[in-house]
Amino acid sequence: MTGFGMEYYNYIPVAILIGIIIDLIVGDPAFLLHPVQIIGKLIEILEKALRGKKSKSGKSGSDAGDFVLGIIEVIGVTFTTGAVAFGICYVAYMINEYLLLAVMSVMCWQCIAVRSLRDAAMEVYRPLSKGDVEGARKAVSMIVGRDTQSLDDKGIAKAAVETVAENTNDGVICPLFFQMLGGPVLSYVYKAVSTMDSMIGYKNDRYMFFGRAAAKTDDVFAYIPARLSAIFMIVGTALLEACGALFGKKNTFRYSAGNGAKIFARDRYNHASPNSAQCESVCAGALGLKLAGPASYFGKIHDKKFIGDELRTIEPEDIKRSIVLMNITTSLFIIIYFAVYIFVKLR
Repeated sequence: MTGFGMEYYNYIPVAILIGIIIDLIVGDPAFLLHPVQIIGKLIEILEKALRGKKSKSGKSGSDAGDFVLGIIEVIGVTFTTGAVAFGICYVAYMINEYLLLAVMSVMCWQCIAVRSLRDAAMEVYRPLSKGDVEGARKAVSMIVGRDTQSLDDKGIAKAAVETVAENTNDGVICPLFFQMLGGPVLSYVYKAVSTMDSMIGYKNDRYMFFGRAAAKTDDVFAYIPARLSAIFMIVGTALLEACGALFGKKNTFRYSAGNGAKIFARDRYNHASPNSAQCESVCAGALGLKLAGPASYFGKIHDKKFIGDELRTIEPEDIKRSIVLMNITTSLFIIIYFAVYIFVKLR
């Protein structure tokens, strides 16, 4: 491998590190156009082109026809996203190799959501901890897909904890995993798949068949990272539990690695997706909470399975505890990656 390919792969670890640092400092500024917004617009445009006037009203033809169109949508969006990301990196390399590093770092940063996920969860925690249920309900409506108008304080806290737990994989570990494998280009391909799943991967009249390919593709992409996320979260929980025992603050730390592993083994498939409950089950067990269960989406109750056992009543502080679990899971994942990278380089 020479030229662009060699420089690209050599820069991946540094770009990941710089990207993480930028994310922790800056997050996702609202005034910047995020690449996911562009990918989302591409998804909408291609759907309209493929399905015509039916794209907003429902099915565009037979079930089989909709399924085939959905496959074309997935191929079109992922290929276009990957090609554009590759093109941006290649043009940067042709100008200057250090510009390539800068561009790769920015692209890595824009695929990671540690700071934005933490900030969004804290936007729920602050009013909830002060008894402002209405303010917390409004904040949680910005980060969940379910109906929130009837949620009480416990329902709001549960929704926020579930979001942090699930997105520890979707918004943090998954993008990092693909960055480690193939740099920002592969990470952007994953973001395209993930965005398609969140936009068209629904089991309703409009997307039952058209969105199936997107949902299944996301299941495949997230399969390994989701399980790695859960494993690292269990290890991280053990470290937190040990810290609690060491400093005599078990009631403050409130983490149980044993129960996290137990609930993970029992409830990790209690979601329709094979990946969504992996981290959520660990989080539920680690905190001694009962998460998930029936929820309302677009006015219809979906009878979802519960995850975890209610060893205690959920409280606003559990939002902060779920953030701690996300942070330690991410930290361990990054540390192991760089440890392996340095070991391989030194051999």
